[in-house]
Amino acid sequence: MEKTDDTHFAHAFARGELSPSLARGLAVDFLHGLARHGRPVPPAAVEAARLVTSELVTNALKHAPGPVLLELRLEGGLAAITVWDSEPALPVVGEGDPARVGRHGLEVVTSLARRFEVRRESVGKRVTACVALDDETAPERAPAHGGRVTGARR
Repeated sequence: MEKTDDTHFAHAFARGELSPSLARGLAVDFLHGLARHGRPVPPAAVEAARLVTSELVTNALKHAPGPVLLELRLEGGLAAITVWDSEPALPVVGEGDPARVGRHGLEVVTSLARRFEVRRESVGKRVTACVALDDETAPERAPAHGGRVTGARR
């Protein structure tokens, strides 16, 4: 696992090495590490980042055939949670539909994220969601709507 400093963690996982549960634990450990180094993170922000991490990793494991890269980093008052996978198809954030069973993961992510971005890479894609870590950086929520996401949302 690569940890460049207390504000950045990244690791590539071979197929089968990463689970949503492990990813959630890594996100919580990362945020608690920030607190140990003078950057306390409120429990609500830890929970939001934990859930966002779980949803992004679940999508990568469900839809991509190859390895997955999980990256966590501090960006000012935000936790940037990035998941790279080998699937080239971009995710679609659906319209809210309370009658639909399943497929609400990206709706959850965009409701919790201050910024949500998908970037196509030479191989696969990189999905980043940034979660506010305190009240001062509380989000205007990223809108959830249909269509492909290709750039930053505010």
